[in-house]
Amino acid sequence: MGDFLRQRLDFLLHAQNDDGGWGYFPGKHSWMEPTAYAMLALEGHADRAVLDRAWRLVESWQLPDGSWRPGADVAGPGSWVTALGVHLCCARGQFDRRFENGVKWLIGTQGRETNWLGRLVALIQPGGPDNDVTHHGWPWLRGTSSWIEPTAQAIVALRLASGHYAGLDERIRDAEELILTRKCRDGGWNYGSRRALGIDLPSYPETTGVALVALQGRAGGLSAEIRHARELFEQTRSPLARAWLSIALRNLGAETPAPDGDPDDDILLAGLEALAHPDGNHAAFRVPQAGGHG
Repeated sequence: MGDFLRQRLDFLLHAQNDDGGWGYFPGKHSWMEPTAYAMLALEGHADRAVLDRAWRLVESWQLPDGSWRPGADVAGPGSWVTALGVHLCCARGQFDRRFENGVKWLIGTQGRETNWLGRLVALIQPGGPDNDVTHHGWPWLRGTSSWIEPTAQAIVALRLASGHYAGLDERIRDAEELILTRKCRDGGWNYGSRRALGIDLPSYPETTGVALVALQGRAGGLSAEIRHARELFEQTRSPLARAWLSIALRNLGAETPAPDGDPDDDILLAGLEALAHPDGNHAAFRVPQAGGHG
């Protein structure tokens, strides 16, 4: 294990809060997103007691409807982090009622752009719709429009769940189609739309990485997108973007250079950088093909 990975794992271990979770920065309140990435990064690299303590906190954040709230400071409703809750269930091999309720909430949630009003607006938009509204993705929060990252996270969670919960393939494939229809002209993805007001929008490296993680089930048809991701990896100076691109490329069979440098105080970034390392747990984001088992 290189110094880069060891430093980040040690940083995560020392930054764990007394309640078992992690904040976005040391000493801050625990939240679901940094806690999930820290748990996935530390799997196999930390004592089971460390991860079990974190899981007990995550369990306490699940709501009666099966969704997860983003942290103790938010009473509800549940949000996109439900995908992270289901992902953690799969990583821990806990396919119980908690897992089933989380999956049910995910498959019962979709972006509002596919409702009758969204379709009507798309039909009367001058010059035609800028984005396809026939496919179902996921929003950050129920009742709002779909975006690339929550859709990608939900696809990953449901792909991992598919060997333990029947009937998910059609919903997953439809969401993958949404991501494919949102691809920018340059071959990558931005946060939500490929076009706005008739103007082509550029892709962003971090979102392209997240989208490609979700599209592993379509890997055979992604050669151009993988080339673009490699170019973005070489061009970007963003550590967050390089981490997501590395996770995607490694799970698609394309290597990236081992990173170097000391960690800063960003816990979410440290977790993703540890996951993205050649010796890290990037396989935590490796998903089975349609109909496969995790």
